[in-house]
Parts: sequence; structure tokens; C-alpha cells
Amino acid sequence: MDYTRFYESPLGRMVLAGDGKSLTGLRFAGQKYFPEGMDSEGGKDIPEVFRRTEKWLDIYFRGEEPDFMPEICLHGTAFQREIWDILRTIPYGKTTTYGEIGRLYAKRHGMPRMSAQAVGQAVGHNPVAILIPCHRVLGSKGKLTGYAGGIDKKTALLRLERVTGYEASECGSAER
Repeated sequence: MDYTRFYESPLGRMVLAGDGKSLTGLRFAGQKYFPEGMDSEGGKDIPEVFRRTEKWLDIYFRGEEPDFMPEICLHGTAFQREIWDILRTIPYGKTTTYGEIGRLYAKRHGMPRMSAQAVGQAVGHNPVAILIPCHRVLGSKGKLTGYAGGIDKKTALLRLERVTGYEASECGSAER
């Protein structure tokens, strides 16, 4: 059975999705790539994974780094899942770039290079916002670019983590 539940964050409503045992989605309501059927709460029972996710989010939005991770089950291509795994290694309060992720991926696979745009597409389709920290990925030269939940939310999340050294890009372009 699939479950959905709303979470009221300081940045707006978020929707949790899960299969009863694992978190399969966490998005800002109405964000880019928002899946159909996630706009209402479903199921009377609240799965334990949702309670753990809400606790994680409460800690995070207090400006602290949670010391646990709810069970997550990601559905995507092998490439996407590997990029999302790389995102999980970005420490709290730190950032990386699409290009750096591409270089890491290429090195792992013995490739001369990997397109930062391809990386950006995978990052943009991350189904579990914040817990898989796609907001910590910047464009070249520290430019603040692209975020499915909106650049305003990305900026707020980086501020919450006390990240410095990024540069807001004009118009929130998708430059990678």
C-alpha cells in the first residue's frame, strides 16, 4: 500500500510518500517534477518511517544536523540512483558542484568525462528532497542554480546549514 502525508515545514508544505516501510518521496508541494497523486494524504495509519522522517525534519529545520536517517527506497535508473548516492555523501553545511559530481562519476566508471547537464538532470529528479541533499549542489564557480523546489527554498536551506561562498545566479538559471 502507498501512503502520503503532509508535513508543514518553515518553507512550506511538503509531501511525504512511502510504501509503509520506506520513504519513497519527499517534495515541496507543487514543485517541479511533482508526481501525480501526491497532492492528498492517503491511508489512516501513519507508518513509522513517516514519524522518523518528521522527527528528522524537525531536527533539521531547527538548524541542527540529524544523527539518523529514515529508511529510504529510491526508484530511478541506475545512473540516477548512483548520482543520488553521491549526493548522500555531501556533508551537512558543505557544497559541491555538478561538474565535481560528474568528474567523480566518470572516474568511477573509467570514463574521460561525464556531462554536468546529465548530472543536473539526475539531481533535479531526486525524489527525496533535503534528506538526499540536492540543495547542496551548485553550478560552476559556486553559482546558485536550479532546484526543483525553487531557488528561494534552495537559498533558505543553504542558509539554514550556514553555508557561505555561493553566488546567486541571475533569474535562477539552470546553468550547471
